Amino acid sequence: MPDLLIPLYSIKVICCNCEQEFSTSRVRPSLKRAIRRDADFCSYYKEENPDYYVVRVCPKCGFASTENSADKLVDWQRKAFNEQVGTRWKTRDFGEKRSWELALESYKLALICAQSIKDKDRIIASLLHHIAWMYRYQGDTAQEQRFLRYSLDEYVKVFENDGMGGNDARLMYLIGELNRRIGEFHSAVKWFSRLINDQRITDAAMIRAAREQWALLREQMRGEDIDPDALSAGI
Repeated sequence: MPDLLIPLYSIKVICCNCEQEFSTSRVRPSLKRAIRRDADFCSYYKEENPDYYVVRVCPKCGFASTENSADKLVDWQRKAFNEQVGTRWKTRDFGEKRSWELALESYKLALICAQSIKDKDRIIASLLHHIAWMYRYQGDTAQEQRFLRYSLDEYVKVFENDGMGGNDARLMYLIGELNRRIGEFHSAVKWFSRLINDQRITDAAMIRAAREQWALLREQMRGEDIDPDALSAGI
């Protein structure tokens, strides 16, 4: 088979904990076109799913991270990781093609690593969100909802701690959408309304998306005998 038809290729990565070089797989950029995408940005692919390969796992020490993680750990982070994760690690290689099970395991390992080194709230929120997507791919609604709630809590923490920044429109939209998905309609209305009415936000795509999801939310509320107009002040 010609190389161009092989969906995966290998890259070399330096572990930010033990500084060992290892190989990990990625999906070729030309094959990353999603066939559809959910409103919270979960994507579906005809071929290999790039989300399965977001996490890079060092086979030597077990530290799992993403491109957004720190380049190098400081001493206290190494110590914390080793105490909580590293001492129990048995050498394994996640560098080849990943099944759904391996992809889920890589995300959960990355989450434990991020928590052990007290990584940024935004990274922890994203890992939790990706784990929810992993369960969504399998149709496991109970686990998906569980991890959506966890990720929502972290996204709110990011918003409260980071203040107004360049990604706030997307973040506010995500918080609204995740509230809608877990049935917290009042909170969803609040966040969509906040995004739509904040004059400082000029991200037209996110404002439009918030309006679309607000319209969907109204239908959901009517389906559950909730008066949407009672919660719609300001939109």
